[in-house]
Amino acid sequence: MKLSKEVLQKVRNIEIHTRRLLSGTLIGDFSSAKKGSGLEFDQIRDYQEGDDVRFIDWKGTARQDKILVREYIEERNRAIIVAVDVSASTYFSSSDELKNDIFAQIASVLALVGNYGKDQVGLILFSDAVHKVIPPKSGRQHTHMIMEELFMYKPSGITSFEGVLQRLIQMNRKDAMVFVISDFIGSHGYEKLLRMVCKKYDTIAIRCLDRTEIQFPSVGLIPVIDPETGAQGIIRSGSKQINELLRQQFHETEYLLKKCGASLIELQPQKPFMGELVRFCRQRMFS
Repeated sequence: MKLSKEVLQKVRNIEIHTRRLLSGTLIGDFSSAKKGSGLEFDQIRDYQEGDDVRFIDWKGTARQDKILVREYIEERNRAIIVAVDVSASTYFSSSDELKNDIFAQIASVLALVGNYGKDQVGLILFSDAVHKVIPPKSGRQHTHMIMEELFMYKPSGITSFEGVLQRLIQMNRKDAMVFVISDFIGSHGYEKLLRMVCKKYDTIAIRCLDRTEIQFPSVGLIPVIDPETGAQGIIRSGSKQINELLRQQFHETEYLLKKCGASLIELQPQKPFMGELVRFCRQRMFS
């Protein structure tokens, strides 16, 4: 399928922005890969006490009149698996960018950071079924394929975590890190499966809610439609009952995720998030 100019531009912009964050002051002494005796050459540096003499660069040492050693990046087998909610309810926003587009941006940043760290990155798109699986792999071309898939996919189906959690349990990946990106609205009964996933993998839930899903503004009576079921109705916006329901749902989901063992990152579409996400990755993925 030929990619639109709009999708290609989004991919380029996110890659440029993320790489600036990775190489800039926000990242500081970011160390993306272990140094060792792997297959990929990294640099030549001055000899330090304790270095393996097998890696001395004798030609360079002779030219520079000081002992130099070759340093290599150790290949790693860790997988970063990014599971993204693409249910119909993500086709929503109270601002310029739709929530599904924000989800795609978040997942793209994670894929780019994983690629920067020489990790393998995989993608799962889900709603009430698993729609797309891209197995973990490394490389820039693979990362671009993931990003393009994220921005090309059209939301559909209802929100359910059962299928994606079962799929994650079946994936026998050692030393994997799993990110689940969703609003975590409208799905229940997944606690047992989530516990199993959290025991098997380092699991991070990224909850991204529109501001109206946290507190609904008072704008009078408004017609509403559920994009997942098609159900229609009229609500009195800004009522205490609605906002109390939103508050209760917000805290219950937070409690459930943490109780099951998942770390929780809260992001809002109306606020810049790339810097915060890259900082988290620095602390969690490369510590």
